[in-house]
Amino acid sequence: MAHTKVSVTRKYYGKVPLDRNGKPIPKNLWPKRRKSSWEVRWYDSEGKRLSKSFKDRKEAYDFSRKIQDKVDIGKADKCSKITLKNFALEHKKLMKGQVAYSTLIDQERTLNLFKECVGGDIQLYKINPRHAEFFVSHRLNDKLAPATVNKEIRTLRSIFNLAIEPRGYIAESTNPFEKIKQRKVADKPVKYVSPEELTVVLENAPDLWWETYLMVAYTTAGRKDELLNLTWADIDFENNEIRFVPKKETKKLLFWEPKDHDSRTIPVPEKVIQRLVNLQNEVDEFSPYVFIMSQRLMRILERRAKGKWKENSEIVNNMLTRLKVFCKWAKVSEFCFHDLRRSCITNWAKLLPIHAVQELAGHSKIETTRKYYLSVGKSDMDMARKIQEEVLAKLTNY
Repeated sequence: MAHTKVSVTRKYYGKVPLDRNGKPIPKNLWPKRRKSSWEVRWYDSEGKRLSKSFKDRKEAYDFSRKIQDKVDIGKADKCSKITLKNFALEHKKLMKGQVAYSTLIDQERTLNLFKECVGGDIQLYKINPRHAEFFVSHRLNDKLAPATVNKEIRTLRSIFNLAIEPRGYIAESTNPFEKIKQRKVADKPVKYVSPEELTVVLENAPDLWWETYLMVAYTTAGRKDELLNLTWADIDFENNEIRFVPKKETKKLLFWEPKDHDSRTIPVPEKVIQRLVNLQNEVDEFSPYVFIMSQRLMRILERRAKGKWKENSEIVNNMLTRLKVFCKWAKVSEFCFHDLRRSCITNWAKLLPIHAVQELAGHSKIETTRKYYLSVGKSDMDMARKIQEEVLAKLTNY
């Protein structure tokens, strides 16, 4: 940087006033009698001089102190100009490969919705909290669930944070979504799948593939995509462990990365390992995947070769629909695959310390894990009922 000191100078303009004799007044009288402004000057990281004028001396010095703080940490550059439309296009290019494909698609969709609402030609630095509030109001008026709108608020807040740093399109503390409050949403009761319920569903599962998949999901807290991208090489049969690790694209492997790019290793019971051994003995050797059968993998690889396969395409079709059918056959309340994950984490939380559960579950934030320690289970409900029954037993004449 050419200069690191922010300067404040008084700048005079207009003609110099004349004294009684018609001569220009001396310079020592200029501050009181000549028009002036206060100019703050500084240099950006490329040596370009920047300035801003103020009528009031105090305002100029207050501003100079703020700029000096930014100069000291190398953040005094003037924001670059870009329209919302061009920013959205640039964001798509820059984030490709940096985030999961599904995340990128969600960010692109949300940015396009915001662009349609406020106009794509608006300069990014001109977008303010009023635009953000208008967008939120517009989405709520479309009868969207508050939870959906809250997700869009979080998505746009994170995108505009990137516009501040590292891209330098808007100044610090000017994120239009920073102070937009999320709408209150009533927490849905978490479905806990008991061992008894899972047993009945397993009895109604049509084959070994489904039995194994459900048991692995229930004992590893694996997400659906983690389980479907599981290969035989990820299973340590000797030590009874399963690893969820990223996959590089090869002739037979699909590119995949775990959520938050975090790998993890899960200990599993001997019964689950035995199921996996039985399944491995049933399938042919073409597919390296545990839960992608050879015929399906060949179909996927054909589509990939033609450029028709996308990362967010369904690896195995109609899984949730079929699971609901099994629940119906078993005469248990419906649950989804994520409920199996939640149930596994709940089981861990009963006995393991919170940091261990966070690691096993693959939670990036401890707050997510903490919910499982604060949740009220059936045993808690039964105990609460028993306490009240004992209290009522002490009442007389009732």
